[in-house]
Amino acid sequence: MSSDRLMYLPLGGAGEIGMNCYVYGYGPRGKERLIVVDLGVTFPDMDGTPGVDLIFPDIAWLEERADRIDAIFITHAHEDHVGAVGHYWNRLKADVYARPFTANHARRKIEEQGGNPDAVEVVTAWPDQVQVGQFTVGFLPVSHSIPESSALVIDTPAGRIVHTGDFKLDETPVVGEPFDRAAWKDMAQGGVKALVCDSTNVFSLHPGRSEASVGPEIERLVADQTGMVVATTFASNIARVKTLAEAGQRAGRSVCLMGRAMRRMIEAGVQSGVLADFPKTVAPEDASQIPRENLMLIVTGSQGERRAASGQLSRGKYLGLEMAEGDLFLFSSKTIPGNERGVIRVINAFSEMGVDVIDDSSGMYHVSGHANRPDLQEMHALVKPKALIPMHGEHRHLRTHAKLGREAGIASIVAPNGTMVDLTEDVPQVADYVEAGRVYLDGSAYIGALDGVVRDRIRMALNGHVLVTAIIEEGGEPLGDPWCELSGLPEMGSSNAPLAEVLEEDLSQLLNRASNKTLADDEKLEAEFRKIVRQTAQTEIGKKPEVTVVVSRLS
Repeated sequence: MSSDRLMYLPLGGAGEIGMNCYVYGYGPRGKERLIVVDLGVTFPDMDGTPGVDLIFPDIAWLEERADRIDAIFITHAHEDHVGAVGHYWNRLKADVYARPFTANHARRKIEEQGGNPDAVEVVTAWPDQVQVGQFTVGFLPVSHSIPESSALVIDTPAGRIVHTGDFKLDETPVVGEPFDRAAWKDMAQGGVKALVCDSTNVFSLHPGRSEASVGPEIERLVADQTGMVVATTFASNIARVKTLAEAGQRAGRSVCLMGRAMRRMIEAGVQSGVLADFPKTVAPEDASQIPRENLMLIVTGSQGERRAASGQLSRGKYLGLEMAEGDLFLFSSKTIPGNERGVIRVINAFSEMGVDVIDDSSGMYHVSGHANRPDLQEMHALVKPKALIPMHGEHRHLRTHAKLGREAGIASIVAPNGTMVDLTEDVPQVADYVEAGRVYLDGSAYIGALDGVVRDRIRMALNGHVLVTAIIEEGGEPLGDPWCELSGLPEMGSSNAPLAEVLEEDLSQLLNRASNKTLADDEKLEAEFRKIVRQTAQTEIGKKPEVTVVVSRLS
């Protein structure tokens, strides 16, 4: 019996939606050669990660084994699959394989972070395959909300694995390849050991709709408008951007793209050949000269991002353009859970201007890029895997998807981030658990989720901050009174006196009665100061602020 093992390890994307990073390994146990599938990011929010720019999977386990990585494969160009490639490539130094549209983005990201863009290898679609070590990998096209999305067909000495990536069953996707059932059925003929499958829409009980179905609805909506029309969608959904632009063009409107991410996506689509016949657009500086009833803007910011074009329009003028009463704003997108507050803020701001806002609640102007439950069941039936491993979903998605698999007679396992699964036999087994946390990009610094930086930032935001400064002379006597500087705290307390003065009075009393032993010990003095400030603030304002104490000693 061979001692070699086939293993699967999610480091991101299993137990959450976003930040995808999956590892496959084959070889002697504990010494397997590895391939990485996707290196994505997720995005911060002001409640849980204030001030953070991006969130990455923690790849410490992978970095320790970088000499065993044979390749990195990227399934498609969404940020939650390709966004960390530039930040992590210098730490892993493996060749990156992707199809042309995705490779365009991966190269740019690696170059922006000072890496070698030539490390990105462009591959062609299935049935072509790439041989890397013990793995033979093919990119089997799937339909999704971005062009050239692919499942990975991973052949190993222990059998074939199919990693779906993000997908839907769409035979008329507008841009990109239609879902080809015959190709999938043919691929599965030789037997599939494991299907590692997208779980995002497992709770949607009706079959998914085609991207082509939203075009006529959007055309009718735009044609009926008398004011300016502004629409937002995911910048990466260039099929939808094209549909919106064509609707504007057919209504006799000039079309203007606003937002760097959207223009960059359209340029990448044209450069890689996946986007043809895109309507002619006008520059923002020219758009401001066009009568509003003849103008359509397609803008970034479908998730309520403050700095995106839609967010800036909601707060006033942006690049010489502004919304007015009688205009229409269309969200041709789904609001991702967690972003509701930002989207509602934008909607209300437009409402105050007299702008009519249409969101995604009707289902007429947006369709998902992910497979719904009946589509997942069809995928199971097409592939007929011996084992099912749900991925790309919160824990409840994974658990429900695994239950679907078992109901169909497929051995299924729930494997959230950090769960190493042994796929050598027909029934998958948990082999080990590894640390699978998060890393924050905070400005230009990378910090661990458990480092305490963001925790302290949240605590200061919730409680305010007091800086206490005291000067001690060489003999141990205080030089004057301590003073306080307040941040994020009320100026006046319950005693109707300035809070800083009340704190300083109590601190002065502490200094006057402190023993020589306390005055000589910085740690003891700081602890006493901190205690007094928190007690006094609790009495005065009902809060215990964070406290920083600076003791300066004159020598």
